[in-house]
Amino acid sequence: MPIQTLITKGKVPVKIYTGQVDPAAYQQLLNLSQMPFVHSHIAVMPDVHCGKGATVGSVIPTLGAIIPAAVGVDIGCGMCAVRLSLNANDLPDSLRSLRLALEAAVPVGFAMHRSDRAQRSTINALGVGLHQILDKHPKVNAKQNKPYQTWIRQLGTLGGGNHFIELCLDESDKVWIMLHSGSRGIGNVIGEYFINLAKKDMGQHLLNLPDKDLAYFREGAKHYDDYLLAVGWAQDYAMTNRREMLRLIGEVLHKKWPKLTFTKEVINCHHNYVAHEWHFDAKVLITRKGAIRAGEGELGIIPGSMGARSYVVRGKGNEQSFCSCSHGAGRLMSRSEAKRRYNADDVAHQTQGIECRKDSGVIDEIPAAYKDIEQVMAQQSDLVEVVHQLRQVMCIKG
Repeated sequence: MPIQTLITKGKVPVKIYTGQVDPAAYQQLLNLSQMPFVHSHIAVMPDVHCGKGATVGSVIPTLGAIIPAAVGVDIGCGMCAVRLSLNANDLPDSLRSLRLALEAAVPVGFAMHRSDRAQRSTINALGVGLHQILDKHPKVNAKQNKPYQTWIRQLGTLGGGNHFIELCLDESDKVWIMLHSGSRGIGNVIGEYFINLAKKDMGQHLLNLPDKDLAYFREGAKHYDDYLLAVGWAQDYAMTNRREMLRLIGEVLHKKWPKLTFTKEVINCHHNYVAHEWHFDAKVLITRKGAIRAGEGELGIIPGSMGARSYVVRGKGNEQSFCSCSHGAGRLMSRSEAKRRYNADDVAHQTQGIECRKDSGVIDEIPAAYKDIEQVMAQQSDLVEVVHQLRQVMCIKG
C-alpha cells in the first residue's frame, strides 16, 4: 500500500504507512517534524506506536545533528535468523526439553554467563573500542556493577522484555532459528548516559524544544563525535551478541542432531540504530527507531508476536520510506495495560500449540498486546516482498 497518512503541520512532512496512529504517537511525530535539521521528511512504518521522545516505527534523516533518544537505549537491537538442515518431521513431539536446554545455554532476563563464553579475539576487538569511549567518558562505567565483567559475560545472552529465541517452520516445513536481542546492559547505560548528556549540553536551549527528550548533539559540538563512536560500538556489540547466541544455540542443537548444519546465509539486522546513508541528494544520518533497512534486494526479518507468523522479506528500495520497513507488528497497548486486561490463562489460550512459558511473567507479551501482523504486512507491500513465512513452534522469552 502507498502512504496512508500525511502530517504537514511541521517544518517537514511526516509520511505514514498506516491510517491508524494513536494520539500520543501522532503528537510525538509532530514534535519530531518541528526539528530544524530533519532532511526532506520523516517516514513512519505501519507498526508505529508511542516511544520515549521519538516514535517507535519512525525513520528520521538528519543533517548535522543526532538525537540520542531517537536511537534509544537498546542500541543496535535487532533480529537474526537462519534456516537449519532440519524438517518439521525431524522434531520431537514435545519441545519442552529442547526449550529448557536452550534456556540453560543462553541466559535470559538480567542473567549472564558465569564465565567468559565469547572467544578472546572477539572480546579483545570489542574492548579496544570500548576503552576509547571510556577514556573520554569514564562515568559510563560507574552506571554498572562490575562493568568490565558484565559486558563480556552478557555476550551471548538474551535479555528481557520483547526479546526472544524461536524455533520456526517455514512454508516448506523447513526449520529456522530466529532471535531478537540488542546491546544488553552496556548499550543501555551508553544510551542513558548520552541522552542525559545531550540534555545537559543544551542548557537553556532545552526549553525551546517541543519535548526535552528530543535533546540533540550538533555536528562540531563537544560530544557529537563521541556519541557517534559510542553508538557505533554498541551496534557492533549487539550484532556480535546475536552471533554469539546463534553459536550457543548451535552447540545445543548439535548434541541432539550431530549432522545438523546452518545454511550459509545468516540474516542479522538492526532495527534501533543510526547509519550514514545517501537520500534525496544529501548524505544524512538515518535514525531507524523500530525500523529495518529494506534496500533493493536486501533481506530482513519482520517478527509477529509470540502467537503470530513472522516474515523474512526482501526490500524494494522504496525511497519514500528511506529504504525502510517495519521492525515487527508493533504494540497495540502498553505493558501495564496488557497486565491489567489479561491473565496467565489468556496467555496459554493465545499460545496454544507453541512450546513456551505460559505464566504471569509473560502476560505483557501476550499476542493480543500487539497489532495484527497480517495487516501490518499488507500496509507495507510497497516496501518489501515476502520471501518466507515463519510460524513458531517454540518461543523463549526473557
